[in-house]
Amino acid sequence: MHWLHRLKSLVADPPPEAVFEVSARGIAWSPTRHPQLQWTPIPEGALQVSPLENNMRDPEAFAAAVRAAAGNGEARSRRRRAALILPDFCARVTVLDFDSFPAEPEEQIQLVRFRVRRVVPFDIENAVVACYPQPRHDGSRRIDVVTAVVNMDVASHYEAPFRAAGLHCGFVTLSALAALSLPPAEEPFHASPRVVAKLSGGTLAVSLLEDARLRLFRCVQLGEDSFDEATAVLATTLAYAEDELGQRAAALQVCGLARDQLGWIPRWRGEFGIPVCGVRGRLGEPSPFNAGLLGYLESLESA
Repeated sequence: MHWLHRLKSLVADPPPEAVFEVSARGIAWSPTRHPQLQWTPIPEGALQVSPLENNMRDPEAFAAAVRAAAGNGEARSRRRRAALILPDFCARVTVLDFDSFPAEPEEQIQLVRFRVRRVVPFDIENAVVACYPQPRHDGSRRIDVVTAVVNMDVASHYEAPFRAAGLHCGFVTLSALAALSLPPAEEPFHASPRVVAKLSGGTLAVSLLEDARLRLFRCVQLGEDSFDEATAVLATTLAYAEDELGQRAAALQVCGLARDQLGWIPRWRGEFGIPVCGVRGRLGEPSPFNAGLLGYLESLESA
């Protein structure tokens, strides 16, 4: 993703030494210079993902998992730069449209804070806000701005154990955004517009892409009737694409399906009448808990 590459170049150039993706199940991680996938489990119940409050139910268990993933002894004797990929449901991502948008970063953040203050379920003054403007290519002067908002308490409790382990997380993103760099497993490879659906446990994150621009992002938690709920979310996203972009989505890409969910792909193919396929990574098949990590490494290869 172009905007991901640009954002990364601002805060982590050259690339960090390692990248870590956190989920409720564990920490997937890899060095960036010679990638090799690693996994450190987190005890069940130690982390509960929420945008509203501290996610750490067992802070010491999470810190122990971070120390195990970060290495020990000589590896922690010097501070290393790292990228940190957070669970999708711990933040709020939205795409805001503006008639004009200031050039100065401080003015951008102030304007974005004002726009999202009534839609985020926590105090915007106690939040980390990041944004990235995407000019439209349709002749319009309007600008779409990708905005990510994280409760300060939530973000700090994720980052603190990494700092204590000798890691400086200069680049922080969400799993679903990092996973957008994963290529589709089948043709059409560059379909536009397209919808990317990423599942991780009971969380579904849906992105609508027009070329390399993010036009819509949704993240919901699914209940027991998860197929029906996921299908309803995708249906409304496809309808949004037709209404706002004036054309049907050309493809649906899916990642993070568990083995017992693989049958959803042919069902969605029949339901929506468009190509539906998985995604692939150079280092392995993306899973519900490492798709962001693989997407991040993919972006380094193609940058």
